[in-house]
Amino acid sequence: MNKLKGINKRSWLSTPYLIWIIGFTVIPMAVIFRYALSGPEGGFTLANVAAIADPVHLKAVIFSLEIAVGCTLICILLSYPLVLALRRLNLGKRGFALFVLILPMWMNFILRVLAWQMILSNNGILNLLLQKIGLEPVALANSGAAIMIGVVYDYLPYMVLPIFNAVSEIDEDIIDAAKDLGAGGFTIFRKIIFPLSVPGLLSGIVMVFVPSMTSFVISDILGGGKLQLIGNIIEQEFTKSMNWYLGSGLSVSLMIFVLISMAFTMRNDMEGKGSAIW
Repeated sequence: MNKLKGINKRSWLSTPYLIWIIGFTVIPMAVIFRYALSGPEGGFTLANVAAIADPVHLKAVIFSLEIAVGCTLICILLSYPLVLALRRLNLGKRGFALFVLILPMWMNFILRVLAWQMILSNNGILNLLLQKIGLEPVALANSGAAIMIGVVYDYLPYMVLPIFNAVSEIDEDIIDAAKDLGAGGFTIFRKIIFPLSVPGLLSGIVMVFVPSMTSFVISDILGGGKLQLIGNIIEQEFTKSMNWYLGSGLSVSLMIFVLISMAFTMRNDMEGKGSAIW
């Protein structure tokens, strides 16, 4: 009986969390769904959600997918060499390297993007350096490449950190045993490190793919407003067109990608540290 009373008392500790979830997640989501599934005249409709298939919206979705997939793949390719290098460092140097990695995240997000605008502009720092060494300037301003650089720069830590956490948990004795059996570096990575790091990789994919697909500030600044992601269209529907019904419908359509990503990650985590993939 006393044990049950203790459990009931501890359950009250979750009250602030429940208030936060209800006030800042459940209620806003209910408002978005209400607008998404209704029209100005009232009544139920799926037209706002189905508007994602319109040519203009579909073009933005495809471009957003290209940016998100490209950003995710580049972040993966950059993360593993960095994580393997960090793993070889001693504890002090490893902590300093991680500190340098996350240091830009302490700066305002808009300022970081504006800094890249200064670097990549036609008369920016990058072209100035290229001219100094006798090379031709490159036209990266207001391009898809500039947007890609911006999203990779901004979301790379979200891929590195979960992969690093997964790799750091691998027992060193397993790797030493593989070396004793004659396994080379690539074989160790392919047979041991990569399979055991899949849970961290899946978490990193969700944390990079979803925000890079729905981002709109980076494309506004680095794309000059000429290249629009689906996030830009949703933002414009809410702030310029004041069409909350269509904006909410497009938001619900994007939410499907989030749910699919989360379901995929949870399924593979529950099936045993990524063993289902292998």
